[in-house]
Amino acid sequence: MDDTPAIEAALPAQALPAATAAVSGSAERRDYRPGYEIVAERILEYIAEERLVAGDRLPTEIALAQTLNTSRAVVREAVKILSALGRVRAHKGRGLFVADDEGMLVTSRWGGFFRPVDIDHVLMLFEFRRVQEMSASSLAATRATPSELRTIEVAMEQCRHGFVHGQVDVFNQADEDFHAAVSAASHNTFLVSAVRDARRLQRQSSAIGIHDTLSENTGAAVEEHEAIYRAIRDGRPEEAAQATAAHLDRTLEDYRREIQRRLFG
Repeated sequence: MDDTPAIEAALPAQALPAATAAVSGSAERRDYRPGYEIVAERILEYIAEERLVAGDRLPTEIALAQTLNTSRAVVREAVKILSALGRVRAHKGRGLFVADDEGMLVTSRWGGFFRPVDIDHVLMLFEFRRVQEMSASSLAATRATPSELRTIEVAMEQCRHGFVHGQVDVFNQADEDFHAAVSAASHNTFLVSAVRDARRLQRQSSAIGIHDTLSENTGAAVEEHEAIYRAIRDGRPEEAAQATAAHLDRTLEDYRREIQRRLFG
């Protein structure tokens, strides 16, 4: 990444206290967390703590590296992650900025608050998703049109295809499509928005704290998707809601185990 211009207001040293220790001495003891993951998380916290909004300028990579007592290379990798997440944007010759696309969620009450590798925050996010998606699937069971049912079915089939053939990108995209299609079939704009935003936050855990892989648990997700689809197709709202709850509860346990494995080995 090209050099970015200096910024008058340097990043306050106290803004990122934990990252400095983690990237230096603690990182050697906690090799389960690469330095760029820690730095990426702390930059997200800085954005929230400083109440930065879309378009606000961030410190330069050099300033961040100095404040965090780490290398610019580590900061650069963290910035790459945050750029991929849609959280920051790098403009050549101008610097780093808080992103302005709809994936940022900085203006939402929960977007800046969420810490992607904090198990308590992941738990709260799944609690939120459980409420929203149970309602969405229940409504979908009474409101879905034939076209919407077909969209849900195709996404379900693509999830199975991605799992069977070991195509993680295919599975992940189909998973997104499935949950989006179920929420759309609820015919409730507010649920559609809530489900979309919560899943964007969950993707931050995948990008920063949890690596996307396919496993036996992915196979369980495929079967759970089918149970949700069949309940919606057959017009059984309570069964659709319970199938959704079971799916999210099992997924949360997968997240919990993976985060704990990374924390404690």
